[in-house]
Amino acid sequence: MGRSQSLPRGGDPHFGADGDDRGCTILHVDMDAFFASVEVRRRPELRGRPVIVGGTGPRGVVSSASYEARRYGVRSAMPTMRARSLCPRAVFLAPDFAAYSEASRAVMAIFREVTPLVEPISSDEAFLDVAGARRLFGRPVEIARRIRARVTEQERLTCSVGVAATKFVAKLGSTRAKPDGMLVIPADRTLEFLHPLPVGALWGVGERADQTLRRLGLTTVGEVAAAPPRMLRNALGEAASAHLTELAHGRDPRRVSPDRVEKSIGAETTFDTDVSDRAVLRRTLLGLAEKVGARLRAAGQVGRVVSIKVRYDDFRTVSRSRTLENPTDVAREILTTGWQLLTVLDPGAPVRLVGIRVERLAATTDAPRQLVFGEPEHGWREAETAADAVVARFGRSAVRPASLLARAGDDQRENPSR
Repeated sequence: MGRSQSLPRGGDPHFGADGDDRGCTILHVDMDAFFASVEVRRRPELRGRPVIVGGTGPRGVVSSASYEARRYGVRSAMPTMRARSLCPRAVFLAPDFAAYSEASRAVMAIFREVTPLVEPISSDEAFLDVAGARRLFGRPVEIARRIRARVTEQERLTCSVGVAATKFVAKLGSTRAKPDGMLVIPADRTLEFLHPLPVGALWGVGERADQTLRRLGLTTVGEVAAAPPRMLRNALGEAASAHLTELAHGRDPRRVSPDRVEKSIGAETTFDTDVSDRAVLRRTLLGLAEKVGARLRAAGQVGRVVSIKVRYDDFRTVSRSRTLENPTDVAREILTTGWQLLTVLDPGAPVRLVGIRVERLAATTDAPRQLVFGEPEHGWREAETAADAVVARFGRSAVRPASLLARAGDDQRENPSR
């Protein structure tokens, strides 16, 4: 079942997979190199080889890299060209977000078999509150082992788990357990775990805050915890200093929130070369609208606002939005609105990036569609729902709008976001 990982400060055996888990009812489960692992699962011949998933064109970026690729220094969000120079023998694959969404749903279902208190924070990680599951499944560490075993046996994927008393510390634990490991941070030894860590381990400490803290001579979490409050306030402001002080003392009162509502679903594409051809732009927008509509229907959501984002060759970025009369999850309606918004922008200007998004989401069951006089009984939604079923069985290439077939070999970078 993989390995257990200790603290990065010398391998303290007290911080491993078998520590005292009393009071540690929060789990953070993080899938290992998720996109790359899903690709290796369906292409077993790639196992053990460096695999990089992302945009494969000159402006592409890395979405996921296997651990074999990471040994060469490849990381997520790195330009693909840089990844190629670091690891020229890697297998580069364009992302298949439908496959990743399907794998995500299966993994989240495993989590919910243990507890209803599951808070996904992305497609490949979630917090679980297992306090109420102990009577059925045992100690938190036993529940974590059960989850890891089910993910491996059922989905042929691996995950890493942090077990702790708070969300913040559990997430740190899963990060340090990677790959394919588990780390338990006993509640009464939280500060012993936290204080040797670098300040960058604190949530909210980005590059600028890290530099500010280091200029003050604060390089570890323990030093932040011991710093005079006034010094932190003067350097970071009232809210940020209070937030970091709480975390540095191991205090994180946030509960696992299973009802967290997604605010929007969207997708965008960066062109390998700037585009001013309106036919190409419309075809691209159609492809993005198809993806957004499918993701909305898969999530059981509809949205009332359609927005677009356009980045021009000079890096000007413009956004526009429109509120619909009825909420939708239909790609054709999303495309129609998005295209109307796009055509009134700077016509003929070369476009570097285009994206479309649906916002103000609600559950499909909570937003019944208002009937329109003269509307056919069966329309685009029924057709697209039928296409979803075909895609789920045979893959996305089985059903595509005719206008997109010419784009099948194109090399663009797509960034879905939620």
